[in-house]
Amino acid sequence: MSDASLNATLPAGVDTFLATAGWRDAAIEPLPGDASFRRYFRVRRGEETALLMDAPPPNEDPQPFLRAARWLDANGMRAPRILADEAEKGLVLLEDFGTARMRDYLDEYPADEMDVYKGAIDALVALRALPAGPFLDYSMSEYMREVRLFTEWYCPAQNLYADAAGYTAAWEQVLAPMLPRQRPGVTVLRDYHAENIMLLGALHKQGLLDFQDALVGHPAYDLVSLLQDARRDVSPEVEAAMIDRYVSATGEDRETFLADYARLGAQRNAKIVGIFVRLWKRDGKPRYLDLIPRVWRQMERDLAHPVLAPVAAWFDANVPARLRETAGGTFA
Repeated sequence: MSDASLNATLPAGVDTFLATAGWRDAAIEPLPGDASFRRYFRVRRGEETALLMDAPPPNEDPQPFLRAARWLDANGMRAPRILADEAEKGLVLLEDFGTARMRDYLDEYPADEMDVYKGAIDALVALRALPAGPFLDYSMSEYMREVRLFTEWYCPAQNLYADAAGYTAAWEQVLAPMLPRQRPGVTVLRDYHAENIMLLGALHKQGLLDFQDALVGHPAYDLVSLLQDARRDVSPEVEAAMIDRYVSATGEDRETFLADYARLGAQRNAKIVGIFVRLWKRDGKPRYLDLIPRVWRQMERDLAHPVLAPVAAWFDANVPARLRETAGGTFA
């Protein structure tokens, strides 16, 4: 990218912000984006680097990220340290965790998969040991808002006239028995997976990214996010071993925990299918459609658990076999 084109894409006021933060005249390099309106840049000053987050209002608000990052850092969890911020302008300067992303590392060194995932599980065990953070509860209304993304986006995209009321009722029946078990609750990062974990010089030293939507909820949720990854295949052997590691470390009742893991797996995967269709239809990002078959297969596996019977029955009645057999179908 030329200097002229880069300058045209830089956030307004970035030069003054960096100068005030002590990074005057730093070189700025754009980094790949994600599914949000946030943008990231790496800034260089000699041998030092930092990350610049541009979370421009009104589409983004960096305050939830700042609150979560500071809470995680204050409680011994490895979130990037905040070097400077002008939250009202959407500008945040962060500690740079480097380029060793868990997903990329495992693509190159798949033999290390078990050890890397052990480190990720141990971080969740450590998070579980902390009092819940200063975040809102993962309420039934939030679970239902998320899971309805499936009927709001996927079903219309496939021209399905689905029973939306029956869908809501089935999910409420499935999730209600779980809610008492998520009190007093643990901090749930909500997007804890191989593309949001950085390796910091050793397989077991890992840094956290993308936690601005943290809530207080059920400890199984982040395990689902990690082990039923929408963007990376996790082998059944690794998934089973990591669940065993977590249950052994925390003393969870295995049968109850696995039932809740299936509940949250189905809920999260149904939500993600809806989100990926929305990213295509509303935001013009069709590449997310290629991820739906993996998510769909994981959802079908979760639906096979007996506690999901009401939701599984809804799928049997409302989603044709031709779509289920092709892991969500095709999209025009």
